[in-house]
Amino acid sequence: MTVKDAIDQTNQPNVPPKASLFSIETIFDDKDDYEALQNYIHKNKDTLRQHVPELIQLDKLLDQSLGMMQVKILDWIRVQNIALPIPLLTLGNVSKADHILFISASLHGVERIGTQALLAWMQSLIQRLRWDKLWRSQFDEDVALVIMPMVNPGGMYKNTRANPNGVDINRHAPIDAEDSPSFLVGGQRFSSWLPWYRGKHGIAPEKEFSVLESVIDTITAENKTVIALDIHSGFGLRDQLWIPYAFRKQPINDVAIYMALKILWERNYPHHRYIFEPQSIRYLTHGDVWDYFHRKCQKLNKRLLPITLEMGSWNWVKKRPVQLLSFSGLFHPMVPHRHARVMRQHLGLLDFMLSATRNFDEWCPQGDNWYAMEQVAHAMWYQSG
Repeated sequence: MTVKDAIDQTNQPNVPPKASLFSIETIFDDKDDYEALQNYIHKNKDTLRQHVPELIQLDKLLDQSLGMMQVKILDWIRVQNIALPIPLLTLGNVSKADHILFISASLHGVERIGTQALLAWMQSLIQRLRWDKLWRSQFDEDVALVIMPMVNPGGMYKNTRANPNGVDINRHAPIDAEDSPSFLVGGQRFSSWLPWYRGKHGIAPEKEFSVLESVIDTITAENKTVIALDIHSGFGLRDQLWIPYAFRKQPINDVAIYMALKILWERNYPHHRYIFEPQSIRYLTHGDVWDYFHRKCQKLNKRLLPITLEMGSWNWVKKRPVQLLSFSGLFHPMVPHRHARVMRQHLGLLDFMLSATRNFDEWCPQGDNWYAMEQVAHAMWYQSG
């Protein structure tokens, strides 16, 4: 089935899109789906403007990029009478690049502020590519940027945390917590009517999970260093940068690298307001996709370094308690000036993550420094455990 066939099906009621359009081997081939995506968006503009306006914004950004970003439609998610694309954007040559920065958002559909903040950074990135030759040259061989701006478009359409099948994708991975996670919040298999539903045990994985896993498998296939930033909202009064694990309290094997990254970040941005720590300090969960992907890569001798940006949405609710009356209000800044602030306040972090990925070999600890970073991390994050 061609991309055009899938697009044509979006206006046919009760006709779901067919199987995945791309195999792992063709994710980063020379074929570009920008024209197909553009046609799809224009054909469904009224529906998308109401339910997934981020796709319209993405279309405008890609138009500004003048072909510098490659676009792929990895798969289609059916919701009611429309099929929604899972887009993948690439800047740079994945096969030639020394290091790769992967960024994803809206793993939970209702947390669309992550997609919006990512698109705001992409706008800055694209504009700079147009005039800054040195900035543009880094994508020749030094680094590649791979972006999944909306992993769960069906959840965005329905304004739900879960996907259209009621499954929480970030509780869906086949990995169980070793310690006791919080009741329900840590993932449950009772019912899709309750939040944090993991899905039934032993069934085929959800399409969104499989697509994400295919991309991670592909970009880590050549044993390159991949830093993966996944953007969320809905927890805490402050923005947080979480490192694995979520399924247990023991240190990750790469903890020395994470501590070196934390120190690098704080030396360059001494007035930042992020909390940088393992997720397990806050709470434990079953089925965390990044725990699963990291351990899978580790067994294959691949280096994947996941980081979660958790926007402190409780602060938005604290300043405007009426947001408690809206489900979206728990995850999204409803006041325009706060929304604008979120759009700009993470630009520095994303720029830093790109630079840190490009220059990974310059700051990654080696020898005695590795041991020193490990000791600092254990004392700061794991001493009480």
